[in-house]
Amino acid sequence: MIDIRIQDYNYELPDEWIAKYPLPQRDASKLLLYRDGTVTEHVFRDLPELIPAGAMMVFNDTKVVPARLFFRRDTGALIEIFCLEPIDPPEYNTIFAARERCRWKCVIGNAKRWKGDILHFAHGGQDPEVAALDLTADLVSREGQTGTVEFRWKGGELFSNVLDRCGRVPIPPYLNRETEAIDLERYQTTYAHFRGSVAAPTAGLHFTEEVLARLRAKGVDTETVCLHVGAGTFLPVKSENVADHPMHREPFTVRKSFLQALLDRRREGRPQPLVAVGTTSVRTLESLYYAGVSCIEKGQPEDVGQWVPYSRDYTYSTEEALQALKDYLDAQGLDELRIGTRIIIVPGFRFRLVDLLVTNFHQPESTLLLLISAFVGGDWRTIYDYALQHDFRFLSYGDSSLLYRV
Repeated sequence: MIDIRIQDYNYELPDEWIAKYPLPQRDASKLLLYRDGTVTEHVFRDLPELIPAGAMMVFNDTKVVPARLFFRRDTGALIEIFCLEPIDPPEYNTIFAARERCRWKCVIGNAKRWKGDILHFAHGGQDPEVAALDLTADLVSREGQTGTVEFRWKGGELFSNVLDRCGRVPIPPYLNRETEAIDLERYQTTYAHFRGSVAAPTAGLHFTEEVLARLRAKGVDTETVCLHVGAGTFLPVKSENVADHPMHREPFTVRKSFLQALLDRRREGRPQPLVAVGTTSVRTLESLYYAGVSCIEKGQPEDVGQWVPYSRDYTYSTEEALQALKDYLDAQGLDELRIGTRIIIVPGFRFRLVDLLVTNFHQPESTLLLLISAFVGGDWRTIYDYALQHDFRFLSYGDSSLLYRV
């Protein structure tokens, strides 16, 4: 059993250190480099000079959806509904293509005031096209602050278009402000592609087309995975012991061609490192090993459980696990692996794929800070003390870091 006290991963984060807005230029943020216990300071646009030639960088190309919707009861009460994950249809690609109705698992704000009556979208009558959709919400079931909600609308529009017209981008609550026009562009990576996240993979917010072009010109391979970021990822750990904190499932997709590229690099003995852009990419990549073990032992990949990496000693090599995944996809005639993960990465975790990490600065007492500590061998305070003492900006719109694994 993991015995980690979350209070050991606390630090004082004054509100003025939290970046409430992005800088005018994506790549103008500070960049902290941590290597061999030493910290140096750079600018993010310097990143191509700091990444070894021949490295592989892996990006999460999920796209944030405008998942916050506001409805009114006939009494006038305003109810916020925050779409978390698809229920019917059960996959993101199919639910966004729905044309009349769909069901989502949602967080319901002001939930006690919703008595189960059908709600109408609070459009204010200002946009006739939105009014013509006649978007409604029906509470199918409720469990605390969450529930299953059925949405219905008219006009045959795709639900993705309904969200684009009616929804708001769900910026983090610690920004203490409403969504503004700047967030529509800047709370999204330049390479975002597949809709599904309710929070941005924020390490990628710093990348510009110029930085990406310079990385490729240097000979850095760039690959993508897709993990849809759920609302639970950034929640502080509320239990005293980390062992009592539940991780939410997040679906991810990895292409078979990417698995082959990973296998080719390892078999060729190429010493160049694998660089994960963001903690979501780390969690996806490290989950592959355990999905591969499931293929070896059970004949098919399964969702990766929260504590699976700590449950026993694993003797399979990384190559064996990756090959088992590819063989399974070959046998099934599939081009992609689609499963989910609840993996939690805490001190004591054995990293099997990721060598370097590009990431922002995270909240105190969060699972993301635990991941950072695991990655740098427990030396997270060296990094965070430096950042706090040298005017780094924190959290989603804040500055960046490049960390070498210890």
